[in-house]
Amino acid sequence: METLIPVEMIERKIYLIRGHKVMLSADLAELYGVAPKVLIQAVKRNIERFPADFMFQLSNQEFVNLKSQIVTSSWGGIRRANPYAFTEQGIAMLSSVLKSERAVQVNIAIMRAFVKLREMIASHKDLAKRLDDLEKKYDSQFKIVFDAIRQLMTPPEPKKRKIGFEVRESRARYGASGRKRPR
Repeated sequence: METLIPVEMIERKIYLIRGHKVMLSADLAELYGVAPKVLIQAVKRNIERFPADFMFQLSNQEFVNLKSQIVTSSWGGIRRANPYAFTEQGIAMLSSVLKSERAVQVNIAIMRAFVKLREMIASHKDLAKRLDDLEKKYDSQFKIVFDAIRQLMTPPEPKKRKIGFEVRESRARYGASGRKRPR
């Protein structure tokens, strides 16, 4: 079966907020092919299905922090309300609220992305535990090797890209044209 949305695209839209892996209402609406307003209206009509551990609205500070992390915000324009954040359980509940074939297919793709993310985290923890066990087993002659492996396991810090552009000139040519002025 052909996937509707690449898992990598979904993974980029999963954020860690308040200690939960969440997706934002604006991103979910885009994936489902509905307006954010329509998604929130459907949720509010079925609010009993979305307790606080399934969905919450971002505070002003959380929203400002998130926008500064993302840099290029896809939420252009003036917003009246901060977006909602949906946990994995809240996203699963959305499929029962949004009753379309696309909603079902998108939910399947999102659930696969969350599972893949959990597997990556689990394998990373398993690898770290194995490394600790090996380090305890062997003496300090392998310490350099273990330290190098740990450095490779540590994700690199994202490089900040400069905003704007640079003008590269050999030298400024302002005013004088190279000829002498008459006195």
